[in-house]
Amino acid sequence: MYNRDSFEAYLKANHERFLQDFEQIINIPSVAAYGTGIQPMADLVAERFRKLGAKVVRQYPLDNGGSPVVYAEFDGASDTTMLIYNHYDVQPEDPRDLWVTEPFKLTRKDGMLFGRGVCDDKGDLSTRLHAVEAWLATQGQLPHKIKWVVEGEEEIGSVNLPAWAEKYHDMLAADGVLWEGGGYDSLGRPQMAAGCKGICYVELHADGPAVDLHSSFAPIVPNPAWRLVHALATMKDPNDRIIIDGYMDHVAPISAELRAALEALPSDDLPERQANWQLKEWLGGVSEREAFIRLYTEPTMTISGFHSGYGGPGSKTVLPAHAYAKIDFRLVPNLTYGTALKLVREHLDRRGYQDIEVRLIGGEEPADSPIDSRIKRAAVKASEQVWNKTPLVFPRFAGSGPMYPLSTMINVPTISCGAVSHPDSKIHSPNENIYEKDYVDAMRLFAALMDNFAAEA
Repeated sequence: MYNRDSFEAYLKANHERFLQDFEQIINIPSVAAYGTGIQPMADLVAERFRKLGAKVVRQYPLDNGGSPVVYAEFDGASDTTMLIYNHYDVQPEDPRDLWVTEPFKLTRKDGMLFGRGVCDDKGDLSTRLHAVEAWLATQGQLPHKIKWVVEGEEEIGSVNLPAWAEKYHDMLAADGVLWEGGGYDSLGRPQMAAGCKGICYVELHADGPAVDLHSSFAPIVPNPAWRLVHALATMKDPNDRIIIDGYMDHVAPISAELRAALEALPSDDLPERQANWQLKEWLGGVSEREAFIRLYTEPTMTISGFHSGYGGPGSKTVLPAHAYAKIDFRLVPNLTYGTALKLVREHLDRRGYQDIEVRLIGGEEPADSPIDSRIKRAAVKASEQVWNKTPLVFPRFAGSGPMYPLSTMINVPTISCGAVSHPDSKIHSPNENIYEKDYVDAMRLFAALMDNFAAEA
């Protein structure tokens, strides 16, 4: 058991400096989509690891010019090893005019911290670094070994992480993986997850005439927008069921263990979400409980955007030359993104839509961990010690992330556990924010998690 009093005293004495360190991280615009600030951010992360005395600090440049992976190792009092995942890249700040603060400047206001990345994921990264510093300064050696992976492409699908993890498979051996994220729900309950859905993100492109034409030519010239609409209509039925040939055949049945784990979790935050989103009912008119189960177990096909012709004010009678749709497929076991891509192509071809181009934008495999594990038990105990609250532990998140290559692929149990995210953090949106008190609580949570992880059998 670590000395909490000395740890707390260190947090209090160094609070302002910690926020200055955090400001330095936020001020670097490491936007993966733009390729800006990536190397300076990777250098800063490596520098922070070195200052903490990591025995190994390496940057792994990628052969194709991708963002470098920063890797560090710390010695500990036991051979128990925790693998930690974070990312140092962020989403674009657009639309910039909707920000009330400068997106790449840490702003303190009314007990809150604003800036791009304060929640996703620089907040998690920074608080964990501070917690390690505070532990070393007040407790001595870390209670267990740490291997730390910080990548710079999460916001563009972690396109290079799987190959990197496969290459360094032996180096990544561990007893548990601490993932990014977590936080608490609208009722103040801590939330954790042991897995996530996968994703296959594609664009479907249809071509018509060489240039946009006057719409009077519609009787004799093919319209690519209509072509694409008709193709999309073959992939989902009016009841919103995915009807791509063979797609649902690859979906693993919901196991009794998974269903039992979900049935044990409350769904009482859904009515508030429904009210906030001004929805009269859930899709298909299903009950609250059925909506909850579907959210975490069903694959999806979502039209995320449709672009063609003229979209400005007023009218413009135009027959467009091109149309494309952005589609994301959320995947569950055993539906891989390669399988999803293949099935979409074959489905369109069978129906005479060979002319519609399918472009893969990115993909991540679904990841599942054992619902009970050493890292999960340590995280639950840490939550109970820091907040006196037993967290809601979800078998998987409804969203996606690059969890598969650092957990399922290398057979290491995972838990997503953090403290900075709250229901209105505005992740990926203007005015991303966290509470300053949560920034400090995240350090307490990580310290308690380390302590419990070392003690867990």
